[in-house]
Amino acid sequence: MAAYEYSALDAQGRQKKGLIEGDTPRHARQLLRDRGLTPLEVAQVAESRTSGGSFLSRGGASISTAELSLFTRQLAILVRSGLPLDEALTAVSEQSESKRVKRIALGVRAGVVEGNALAHSLNQFPNAFPPLFRATVEAGEQSGKLDNILERLADYVERRQQLQSRVMLALIYPVILTVVAIGVVVALLTYVVPQVVGVFDSINAQLPLLTRALIALSDFLREWGIYLLILIAIGVFVFARMMRATPFRRRVHAFMLRVPLVGRLTRGTNTGRFTRTLGILFGSGVPILDAMRIGTQVVSNLPMREAIDEAAIKVREGAGLSRSLAASKLFPPITVHLIASGESSGRLDEMLDRSAENQEREVEMLVQTTVSIFEPALIVGMGGIVLLIVLAILVPIFDLNDLVK
Repeated sequence: MAAYEYSALDAQGRQKKGLIEGDTPRHARQLLRDRGLTPLEVAQVAESRTSGGSFLSRGGASISTAELSLFTRQLAILVRSGLPLDEALTAVSEQSESKRVKRIALGVRAGVVEGNALAHSLNQFPNAFPPLFRATVEAGEQSGKLDNILERLADYVERRQQLQSRVMLALIYPVILTVVAIGVVVALLTYVVPQVVGVFDSINAQLPLLTRALIALSDFLREWGIYLLILIAIGVFVFARMMRATPFRRRVHAFMLRVPLVGRLTRGTNTGRFTRTLGILFGSGVPILDAMRIGTQVVSNLPMREAIDEAAIKVREGAGLSRSLAASKLFPPITVHLIASGESSGRLDEMLDRSAENQEREVEMLVQTTVSIFEPALIVGMGGIVLLIVLAILVPIFDLNDLVK
């Protein structure tokens, strides 16, 4: 029994969309009529991407990291309990509150019911399940350890989602504080300052340098502020367009690696993703070269990705993984040493996981430290700017008698 997405009209003429299971499209339409619905369109979820003109866009189906985490954990628990795979997917679809997850789960189930392997069914939704996920499931099916692999995948996805959540939560307050600070300063310069310093217009005397500079800055923002915003927007748009070109993006990414703080964050984040992915794939039985090829897809920095490709060539020629990665000098030394230890002891997957944990922990601590320093620095900087504005306004008032004379 396959899954179908439908668009139908109810007795009041209102359009309804949803999912229904049936043996054939005709059977699905009959089931809709039995529910009092008039079917308009019925499309099988397990169809190929040739249904581009339909409201069903299979290749574009995607789910969030949190949804993928919950989907994987539920499926792992149900498979571990001995439930058949098709029934486990049905249970996941019924438990999910997300229509996207429900549709994808039923689509995967339809492929499994037709006799396809789980990995093959997952391949029909490439935007929902990343290459790491699909390759690991395929390795688990081939080794007969699908339940263990699913649990390991669930741990990986949950850990990644938790790390992203912690980083985002750490950045929310500084971002809000920065936006508010900029807004307050702009409001002071464009509205408050002109109102206050207008009293000095009738005084034919030399104002203090700080006051004259503040008035000039205020006048500039009022007259040219909108053009400045337009110029910034154009600059951002042009930069985004240029980032689509690989040579320019490579230069930007290489520059990011050389910036002290940004470089550490970029190097740590990408190294953690790569080693975690490589550890899961290699530990699941995926050949090291295939694991490295898939692992490059989670590395966003181009020089580091190219370094992994070059390392894969050396590994194919018989070199060790640690020595091949160390040649680029882009990966942290501790990661290289842990990989070397894993190669010599025969516990490479364990050392890769340990390296990933070390890098994730370092990135999280670096973000928290940076935020803890940035917050008071921003408050002090904001206070200094407001102090300058207040002084620029008050100094002429204190010297008003001298200015009049």
